[in-house]
Amino acid sequence: MRMRAAFCGLLLAVAANANAESLDWLKIVAFAAHQTDYSGVFVYQYDNRIETSRIIHVVEADGEYEKLESLDGPKRKIIRHHGQVWCYINHKMVQVDSQQVRIRFPAFLPEQISTLSANYHAEQIGVARVAGYNSQVILFEPKDNLRYAHKIWADTGSGLLLKAAVLGDKDQIIEQYTFTQLQIGGNIDRSWIGTTAPDDSLPVSQELAKGGTPVNSGWTVGTLPAGFKKTMEIQRPMRGKHTPVTQIVFSDGLSAISVFIEPDDGGEDNMGGLSSRGAVNLYHKAVAGQLFTVVGEVPARTVIQVLDSIRHKGK
Repeated sequence: MRMRAAFCGLLLAVAANANAESLDWLKIVAFAAHQTDYSGVFVYQYDNRIETSRIIHVVEADGEYEKLESLDGPKRKIIRHHGQVWCYINHKMVQVDSQQVRIRFPAFLPEQISTLSANYHAEQIGVARVAGYNSQVILFEPKDNLRYAHKIWADTGSGLLLKAAVLGDKDQIIEQYTFTQLQIGGNIDRSWIGTTAPDDSLPVSQELAKGGTPVNSGWTVGTLPAGFKKTMEIQRPMRGKHTPVTQIVFSDGLSAISVFIEPDDGGEDNMGGLSSRGAVNLYHKAVAGQLFTVVGEVPARTVIQVLDSIRHKGK
């Protein structure tokens, strides 16, 4: 009996150590994305669609510079520097709100790394080659059915994220980013910094560039998956809206859920509905004069559960 208990204790210790090592890889990945010079081409796959982009990232004395260009579909260009974002819109570069530009790969920056183990089992499941580089493969398996599994491939040399996939209930790939061409370090092109990087002469899109104002709106979410914590609550202008919208953001460290609340204007689009793009599900519904919208990198069942539990403290 004692031997069996000791053996079980050893297994638990080994599992805990493996989980800690996998979480340590996340820290390496987060650091490498911001401290590594690299240039490459990656593809984003979702809903039987493929988008291809070229990215250049360099670190200079005055901070990081990043240029992202689409290689198919409409021409798109995004430049980042010092936490600010500029987009090529209508044949000109304009400054926009960084929170409305969703690019996570390869700048994968998990939040609350230390608490991830409460909701995910992290495991190193092997090594693989991606874009010519050896990578450590790590699987983050959720401990409930209210979030997705995540699988990442990190370069064993630099720690840079080479590939990332979101998996559904039956391990099917819901969305995936992967480098197809990549150069890490060496002679990375910097000529564009002095000629096309943003500066004070570029126009600013006032509607998009203006950030939100922190508020305590009184709106609460009664049923969140375990581990999701509020990271932001603001009022912000949004394109096509006449009045500011309340936004509340929650995160479990790997995934985020945003709740948007605004007055119901009675439009036909406010009847309610569910839509998705890759791993992102959106659910909206008009309730008692308010329009609730929940957007999250979580299964559809989760965004529905969250929306149905929205309440105001004064009601």
